[in-house]
Amino acid sequence: MKIIIVGSGRTGNALISALSQKNYDITVIDKQKEIVDSITDKYNVGGVVGSGASKETLLKAGADTADILIALTPIDEINILSCVQAKAVGTLKTVARVFQPDFASERKTLSKEQGIDYIFNPKYDMAEESARSIGLPGTVKPEGLFGGRVQMVTVTALPDSPMVGKSLLEIKKEVNEDFLMATVLHEGKLLIPDGKFVVSAGDSIGIAAKNEAMVDILQKIGIVKNRARKVMIVGGGITAEYLIEMLLEERKNITLIESELERCREMMEKYPSVKVSYGVGEMSDVLEAEGIDSMDAVISLTDVDETNLVTSLYAWSKNVPSILTRIDSPGHLRLLHKINLDITLSSSEISVYKLIRFVHNQEVGDAPNEIEKYSTVAENRAEVLQFTANEGLSRLGVEFKDPKFKLRKNVLIASLVRDGELIIPSGTSAIEKGDKVIIVSDKKNHIERLDEIFA
Repeated sequence: MKIIIVGSGRTGNALISALSQKNYDITVIDKQKEIVDSITDKYNVGGVVGSGASKETLLKAGADTADILIALTPIDEINILSCVQAKAVGTLKTVARVFQPDFASERKTLSKEQGIDYIFNPKYDMAEESARSIGLPGTVKPEGLFGGRVQMVTVTALPDSPMVGKSLLEIKKEVNEDFLMATVLHEGKLLIPDGKFVVSAGDSIGIAAKNEAMVDILQKIGIVKNRARKVMIVGGGITAEYLIEMLLEERKNITLIESELERCREMMEKYPSVKVSYGVGEMSDVLEAEGIDSMDAVISLTDVDETNLVTSLYAWSKNVPSILTRIDSPGHLRLLHKINLDITLSSSEISVYKLIRFVHNQEVGDAPNEIEKYSTVAENRAEVLQFTANEGLSRLGVEFKDPKFKLRKNVLIASLVRDGELIIPSGTSAIEKGDKVIIVSDKKNHIERLDEIFA
């Protein structure tokens, strides 16, 4: 697969690093020669000096035969124009990063009118990741799958976890909710567990459920103690704005601390139900004055890593149950990953993950198979695949509990989507014609067609 990356900032570099480990033909475009030289010296990729919005530059990079162009410059207009120009000369798929809310809100229009296949907004994505993570401890990693209707979280079973020593059937009976334990990493090995599997301390378990049911499920298995109701956000930028809108839909009690007076006024006018505070001076004094002791969650989203670190460390000292920290510097990220200061939010990490998933989706979509959507879970050892059940499916209409409905080893049906309704299947479920079928499988199974899930 031939991929062109326009712009080599923090996200571009991280993406090149990740993709260069695969057998892709990668070319990077950047205006600065020293940056292009640095990247081509470090990775086995090609480089072109110039503007990604120029047809001449794009043709030098091979856009006329490229499979994907990903535009990651700091300027939204350049990214959009790069995609339009690339499509005009023959690139099959294009991706544009946008930051401004005006462009972000017009993603569907831009995709339709300009032929851009994927437009993503890192600020919105970070807000979405924050909203999913509020109330979760650092031992839980949330992930929205295929539009976010199905959520999978990875839970590490600590020694004092109420799950330890119980079978999955026992846990499901106690919880009494529709969910699946889809994957287990046990002693370094991937398992797609059956109901008899007994959880051990240290197991990493992938739990799949409807998005709106996940917090209740995590509460019932002892992972989350209480729902987060009172949320403090430090930093009132665009990401915070997106997040506030998401949290207001969930009726959260929100306190916002912002260091620019004019921005405080804007946010007060826009969100009258949010307590907006002008925070200047010593951060610990500001946090104390705004009642950090009573908060269920603190999210630090300023543009300065050091401020976010200080905020989160102070929240930790005050025993705030849920702490989310925005970190942009790779060095700081590596440090926090080691000490596991609850949950860290990195714009570049979130974006790179989404872009890799997009590339993988195009890769399987071009192959002669039936896969419609693709993702990976369980440290990239298991695949999440979406298929449509057609009339020729061999087990159409057969209930899952029927002995004839036997799945291959390390394959699980995670959910069905029927007439727009999401179904977490049980033994009485059956696949019907037209269903969207989402499965989880060990990558070693190499499943490409829905009928291949059966033994």
